[in-house]
Amino acid sequence: MRRRPGIAGLQNAAATRDQFRLVGENVAKVRTDVMKEQLATFRTQLEEFARKHKNDIRKNPLFRQQFHEMCAKVGVDPLASNKGAWAELLGIGDFYYELGVQIVDICIATRATNGGLIDLLDLRKLLCQKRKADLGSLTSDDCLRAIIISVGKKKLVRSVPTELNKDHNGILELAQAEGFVTVEQVERKFSWSTGRAIDVLETLLKEGLAMIDDGHRDGKRRYWFPCVTLSSDSTGADANG
Repeated sequence: MRRRPGIAGLQNAAATRDQFRLVGENVAKVRTDVMKEQLATFRTQLEEFARKHKNDIRKNPLFRQQFHEMCAKVGVDPLASNKGAWAELLGIGDFYYELGVQIVDICIATRATNGGLIDLLDLRKLLCQKRKADLGSLTSDDCLRAIIISVGKKKLVRSVPTELNKDHNGILELAQAEGFVTVEQVERKFSWSTGRAIDVLETLLKEGLAMIDDGHRDGKRRYWFPCVTLSSDSTGADANG
């Protein structure tokens, strides 16, 4: 018959487990230290790269976007502060500050027709008109330094103070199919109660993001969302007017 391990055997097994745990912790610490050292080295190299290619970063939109992507991978935000070391090093702080002011101007100018949400491509076109520049001189990544809301396949710039939650975004995505939704559509899509559907829709209406249409034979109220239905031509005309 096989003998069971005694107290000494159990103690040895526990000691062995402790040793393996300590070895594991030491290995993890070494790996963490190595990663920190590598990141510090990479940040230094990134700074040297920025100095060397300063003009390209400022003038070439594609190069600028790729530089931002490199920075993001090591946790560096060149635009964290307009007066930060990176902004001063690259001289792009003023560029994005001016761009931000122009974005606000355009959002205010078009708010009456789009309810405070504008398509990202429309925004780029209007910005380039305002700056008297080619569309290729300004990327979507540049505009994404502003407040962006992703709704389905669309990226919308918010110029209203309302905080849109998951319910609001779900309705905006649903509205992309026809430009409007009804209470019944919202109930079926999200399995919501009538009260919840109406509450969310009325909030969007109150904040100016929706318009109501009661002129239908079926008696069902339509909630229209200009931000997902307006064309580039209509927003452009209003902004230039």
